[in-house]
Amino acid sequence: MSKVVLGMGESVSMKGLKDIALITSGLGQMPVFWDGKDSVLELKAAHYNWKQMEWWAFYFEHKFRALFDHHLTFPGERYDQVQFDLKGEINWDLKAKAITSGDQKVILNDKTSMENSIARHGYHGEIIGLCDVEYDDDARSFQHWHTQLKGGLSAYEKERKTRTSTSRRRKKSATLKEVAFVIFEEKDLPKLLTMKQGRNSNGKPRPEKYMLDMAEVNLFFHERFLCR
Repeated sequence: MSKVVLGMGESVSMKGLKDIALITSGLGQMPVFWDGKDSVLELKAAHYNWKQMEWWAFYFEHKFRALFDHHLTFPGERYDQVQFDLKGEINWDLKAKAITSGDQKVILNDKTSMENSIARHGYHGEIIGLCDVEYDDDARSFQHWHTQLKGGLSAYEKERKTRTSTSRRRKKSATLKEVAFVIFEEKDLPKLLTMKQGRNSNGKPRPEKYMLDMAEVNLFFHERFLCR
C-alpha cells in the first residue's frame, strides 16, 4: 500500500485520523486479488454471506474484520434499525465499489442514522474499497457453480425467473486497487446526494440513504491508499 493524502486540510485533532493511521498500518496484509470460487468457499467456511451475489463486497468486509478485529469494535454503534460496520474513534461503514462500472456513485447508509452518528461524535466515516472486477463468461460458468454450491436457486431467483427478468452478470474475480477513507461532519451532509428506496412490503416508505459521488470526493476530507 502507498499513501496518497488528498484531504481538505483539517486539523490533526479531527476525530477518525487515529483510526485511519491504525488501519493503514495493517492494510499491507490485505490480499488484493480475490478469485471468486476461492473467496466464496472461504466465506462459506466462515459462515459469512457466502450465498450473496455480490460476494466480493462481503469478502472485503470479511478480510477487513479478520485484520482489525482486535484493534477496532465490530460491529459499530446501532441507531434505530441501522448498525454501522465498525467503530474506533468514530463509526465507520465498509463499502466495495467496482471502478469498471462507469458509475462513480457509492450508496452510503440511512440518512437519519448517519446524522445521529455525527451528532454524537462530530464525524462519521466511510471506508471504500475500489476494485477492478472481471465479469462472468457468456456461459455464466461462475454463476452456475455458485448456484450449485448453494443447492439451487433461491426463492428470489425463482420468482425473478417467473417474471422472465434477466439477472446481472456476476463478478468472477476482483482486484483491490485502492482504499479510500472519507470523513463527513454536519456541514458536509448537504453536499451529498440522496437516494430514495421505494417502499417496504407493508407499504411504508424505506428510509432515504446518502450517496457519495466519487467524482466529487474532493469536497470532503479524505485519504486514499493505493494497493500494490
